[in-house]
Amino acid sequence: MQQVDDSAFIPPEASQAAGIVRHVLKSGDTFIVNDSLGDITGVDDGLFVHDTRVLSSLRITFGGRAPSLLSGNVSSDNTAFIAHLTNRPLPPLGGKSMPEGVIHVARLRVLADTTMNETIELTNYGTSDAVVPLSISFASDFHDMFEVRGTQRKKRGDVMPAHIENAAVHLGYTGLDHKVRHVRIAFSPAPDRLLADRADYSVALPAQASVSLYLSVAVTEEAAGNAAHPWPDFPASRFPPAGDTAVRAALAQAHITMRRRRHATASVRSSNPLFNAWLHRSLADLNLLVTDLPTGPYPYAGIPWFSTPFGRDALMTSLQMLWLQPELARGVLRFLAAHQALRDDPFSDAEVGKIVHETRRSEMAATGEVPFAQYYGGVDTTPLFVTLAGVYATRTGDTALIDELWPALERAIAWIDKVCERSPCGLLDYQRGAQGGLTNQGWKDSHDSVFHANGQFPDGPIALVEVQAYASTAFSVMADFAVRRGLADAAAHYARRAEKIRACVEEKYWMPDAQFYGIALDGHGALCRVLASNAGHLLAFGLPDATRGRAVADVLESAIFHTGWGVRTLAAGQARFNPMAYHNGSIWPHDNALCAYGLARYGRKDAAVRLLQAMFEAAVNFDMRLPELFCGFARHRGGPPTAYPVACLPQAWAAGSPFMMLQACLGVKIHAAAHEVHIEQPMLPEGIDWLEISNLQVGHERVTLMFQHVNGQVVASVDHSDVRVTVVL
Repeated sequence: MQQVDDSAFIPPEASQAAGIVRHVLKSGDTFIVNDSLGDITGVDDGLFVHDTRVLSSLRITFGGRAPSLLSGNVSSDNTAFIAHLTNRPLPPLGGKSMPEGVIHVARLRVLADTTMNETIELTNYGTSDAVVPLSISFASDFHDMFEVRGTQRKKRGDVMPAHIENAAVHLGYTGLDHKVRHVRIAFSPAPDRLLADRADYSVALPAQASVSLYLSVAVTEEAAGNAAHPWPDFPASRFPPAGDTAVRAALAQAHITMRRRRHATASVRSSNPLFNAWLHRSLADLNLLVTDLPTGPYPYAGIPWFSTPFGRDALMTSLQMLWLQPELARGVLRFLAAHQALRDDPFSDAEVGKIVHETRRSEMAATGEVPFAQYYGGVDTTPLFVTLAGVYATRTGDTALIDELWPALERAIAWIDKVCERSPCGLLDYQRGAQGGLTNQGWKDSHDSVFHANGQFPDGPIALVEVQAYASTAFSVMADFAVRRGLADAAAHYARRAEKIRACVEEKYWMPDAQFYGIALDGHGALCRVLASNAGHLLAFGLPDATRGRAVADVLESAIFHTGWGVRTLAAGQARFNPMAYHNGSIWPHDNALCAYGLARYGRKDAAVRLLQAMFEAAVNFDMRLPELFCGFARHRGGPPTAYPVACLPQAWAAGSPFMMLQACLGVKIHAAAHEVHIEQPMLPEGIDWLEISNLQVGHERVTLMFQHVNGQVVASVDHSDVRVTVVL
């Protein structure tokens, strides 16, 4: 036998449990990620407040053993997490040993502001009394979100010694940002023994009886100088007691909040129960991510990594939901205008007029260890801000908001104009201002997402193809606004700039041999001759002429892009193609929604319907919830789509995607000022005989639209009774 070099064999890494399902709840700037047992392991989960992990471990054990899982899920409206567990064999403790599967454990968890409340109900279905040894272990590492994601820090703040008082454990951390983060873990009734990291109970549980325990984790933040001693005497209202009343109050408030958000959106239902379940889950996920800010409702980007205001994500989500929920766009526009850059700062990629890409309130952001406290490194966010203002005005007729936003809109378009002016081709390009910023600043912002056909990375500044469509649209929007405001010279300038960008894209990006547009121009004006889904966004914004638009649609429909589950971000056969890569071959639902909208816009509504059908079938395999992205492997008969391991779930623009795709297929456009709803050649996927949209707001009126399959066609009708709305078919 040939001798083998032993150095080629190394001990295996500790295996990670495969198939762990994560469940999330959110309330404002607080969210929790736990497994199906309800436990927190401290790997990529936890209880987070303002991007700080305030609870990094939480486990329930019985006699030192984890319970067996029966089921664990978040409620359909995302208000509570519920787990059903049962015991493994329990050791004798003051009585007989307890066999497996006799004790039922129900965990009910709900968030309210910065407090987690939980009920742990134990029921003995056995024929004899039992004494159950129950332990609840916990810990807090106070890690910043960027630490949880893998960033190494040279220095951290100070963790305070644990303090035990009145059936509660107090944990604390003084950060380098001079803030004290205080966590109070309280129990009711009081444990038999309470340690700095564990609460122990001996629960006397008669046969056929139930006993409930209660847990609360309350979090506060304050400036370090405000604390007179390590554990200030906070008012009782800051730390409500653990108990049934706290759980019920938190659950009632969560239900009220979700109900209010549901009623703010037009209702969509169809003849297909599975399709209805998908839309219901998507809307519930979006409502979970929406946070009520002083400027109005704002959809945070996604859990766990992006539960914070992002500019691009919120703008895209607002575009997706605009026809059904215009109030979301209003809140997003007002927030982004309030956080517009008013000075230049290379560290945060800020320039006067730019719209914020990302905001963070974590310790590392506050200290400048990362540039994301208010970070402006997104080239597309500013033109999308202007674009959303334009389509919002058409959709709602709300000219008062445009008047309010006008100074911000003028600053935004002035920044776009300035960048285009300094570009040799008159295009909107980007190059990061400091080493810590993002290398790529379009929606595909991973470091390897933009490259030449040979795989080499381009020199900057980089002008992405889809960004030019956004910029051209933004100038057209401002031209229209300027006309209405009597600014004739400005209107003419904006119109010329919009046309110049469009003409340049047609001249510089079009690849006749591929019948497609390249992904970007580099800093030398050379085209990155790569086939990527970015070109689909050109169709959504209507930049190409009809002939080229249809040619792009054909390529997007071909097997190099369309997997059967959706369109890949990068065509098969391109350099750096990898169906498991974040941006170089994966499938993103929001990307597919824009492609579907573009396909419909260029007369390929049948292709848009096929994309909607593919996303629906993918969602069925993902428990009715589309993730941020999934792998771009080709579909095979009987096989499910392949999950991407660290995708956010839920993600706002993934949750909004089915509604944009549905709008594309139905051909619905709303012009509130004219009191008109336009419906153009509606189509529905197979398996949906009818679809109804009710409570659809048109100006101050509400209408109901019905779409039905009749003799092989989809026929639209409207039920508006005395409503003064015209439906144009």
